[in-house]
Amino acid sequence: MLMRETPVVIDGPVGQLEALYLDNEQARGLALICHPNPVQGGTMLNKVVSTLQRTARDAGLITLRFNYRGVGASEGTHDMGTGEVDDAQAVAEWFRARHPQLPLTLFGFSFGGFVAASLGGRLEAKGEPLKHLFMVAPAVMRLSAQDPLPQQGELTLIQPETDEVIDPQLVYQWSDTLERPHELLKVAECGHFFHGKLTDLKDLILPRLSN
Repeated sequence: MLMRETPVVIDGPVGQLEALYLDNEQARGLALICHPNPVQGGTMLNKVVSTLQRTARDAGLITLRFNYRGVGASEGTHDMGTGEVDDAQAVAEWFRARHPQLPLTLFGFSFGGFVAASLGGRLEAKGEPLKHLFMVAPAVMRLSAQDPLPQQGELTLIQPETDEVIDPQLVYQWSDTLERPHELLKVAECGHFFHGKLTDLKDLILPRLSN
């Protein structure tokens, strides 16, 4: 059966946010996906984000991706920081209100890795632990003590080894400083946008969603 995402509009902190939602009556969980840097053209239709959505769909998860403030039809203007995390939190609350019993997995690509990680920490502080956090080529340099990582659930970092946007060494060093359990997956001969490597990305994630 062909499953298509449905456009939805979600009330955000500074206006309405556009999103794409895919329900599944036999769902095993929820997947919320955060897109890359809007200043550099990042949207919820980014091909890496689309790959993450399809991978989560194929694993039997209900999926939701959205545009931050000022992107596409989402209202407001770019904040490039806590504002986008505020947007993600509003979207997560909308998502959880509809499926309160299902475990939540967060995905974030590039700037979205910062957003997803920060959101995960906020949700955990409110007593809502994650099942899994996937940070793909994440902008770890944006994270600070004010953006604590979630400490529960699984954490997977996926870093292209020839990333031309995010210095891979920054991600490796950040990984080395983490005290919580996690895994770091390095993708050889792969740039930031996974050109020619999207299938490899899916192959890394899919089995980790099926356990």
